[in-house]
Amino acid sequence: MTIETLNRRPRGTLALSLAALSMLAGCASFSPDGAFGVVERSARQHLDKDLKWARSDTERSAIAQRVDALLARPLTVDDAVQLALLNNRGLQADFAELGIGEAELVQAGRLPNPGYSFARLRRGDEVELERGLHFNLARLLAMPWITEMESRRFAQTQHRVTQRVLSLAADTRKAYYNAVASEEAVRYRRQVQQAAEAGAELARRMQRIGNFSKLQHAREQAFSVDASLNLARAEQARRATRERLTRLLGTWGEQTAFQLPERLPDLPRTVADQPDIERAAMAQRLDVQAAKLAAEQMASNLGLTKTTRFVNVLELGALRNGSNEAPTQRGWEVAVELPLFDWGAARVARAEAVYLQAVNRAAETAVNARSEVRQAYFAYRSAYDIAIHQRDVLLPLRKLIADENLLRYNGMLIGVFELLADARLQIASVNSTIEALRDFWIAQADLGLALIGKPGLTAANAAPMAGEDSTGASAGH
Repeated sequence: MTIETLNRRPRGTLALSLAALSMLAGCASFSPDGAFGVVERSARQHLDKDLKWARSDTERSAIAQRVDALLARPLTVDDAVQLALLNNRGLQADFAELGIGEAELVQAGRLPNPGYSFARLRRGDEVELERGLHFNLARLLAMPWITEMESRRFAQTQHRVTQRVLSLAADTRKAYYNAVASEEAVRYRRQVQQAAEAGAELARRMQRIGNFSKLQHAREQAFSVDASLNLARAEQARRATRERLTRLLGTWGEQTAFQLPERLPDLPRTVADQPDIERAAMAQRLDVQAAKLAAEQMASNLGLTKTTRFVNVLELGALRNGSNEAPTQRGWEVAVELPLFDWGAARVARAEAVYLQAVNRAAETAVNARSEVRQAYFAYRSAYDIAIHQRDVLLPLRKLIADENLLRYNGMLIGVFELLADARLQIASVNSTIEALRDFWIAQADLGLALIGKPGLTAANAAPMAGEDSTGASAGH
């Protein structure tokens, strides 16, 4: 809707009107922190981490000093998350959306500048001058609706940026656990290779003196070659997981030499039951809140569209024409668009369809959120049970078998190759335990994100570490 007036009033009234309009325009202003406080408080509440938006050289320098301090020691998972939140440049780019959204909100609350028009007409010797002062009254009348809509849109932007902060934290945690687990896998794969090389060398010597057949020798050689390939795959996985973590941390150059611990954190003693986990998720999921805001905004838009369906152009103005041969003319005019062909039905129908779309999107988001949090909780509990079984049942059994076989070897009841084969199985079970421990910590990160935002859930049947089959045994053995 467009409403314009050519305003020529007495001085007192005109000055009063201008003052009132200036006060209305001055109500919209920028916040001191660029609307960053909402996102910062959310990060503190959900992550207990600091969040900084680098908008000056001083702030960038302070962030760089904090990053150097974190990189000076081996990274814990909390250090890695803090480093990513401070140093990830993609996240800093996301923060710029807050500045863009706030600028649009402030613009929605400000009146456009007034305009002045001047016309000179000539009819023979007669010269006519026309002057006009223009104010966009449409903006003034629609300002409450427009400001409300922009406020909801800006709230959606804040929710979206907060969601990206939480997603980055969860992705960093998962990348960290993958990287540390890959480091452990390489270490144990190296032990397997060393044992395989020793067995192959012993088999070569025994075959040379006639105490070993070619078939037995070939089997040991094949296992040694396979162990070398598995170590190469583990090294490749370690580089890939470390580079994934590097990208999330935003490190480059010498910063990529950050240190990781040698092993994953231990399992917690217990995990708490959460029977009301769906209700908790519905109360704090950011994507559900954003979907609700979108539906409310569409409802507001629909109301404004219905209100203005018949009036698209309304112009109100006061005129003052001057001529060198006639007295000055003063008056006013009203211009209205006649709804003869377009009654606004198409605009209303479109607004209603968009509103219904937003309502169904909100319902879909809520349904998906409930399912995602159930899936994340089930994966978390099952991953804990599997890791406990690996650590407390399977690994002790493997160790018991290894100890018993060592006694039999010392008693000359079994040979060295039986002892080496058993050692390989024990190392493979250690790798399976590392994998189960890694999966638990990743499932915990997924659950944490599922409670507050949309998670990227890890598949229930995660791929085994490089060089292992589905049973956890070394490939080729």
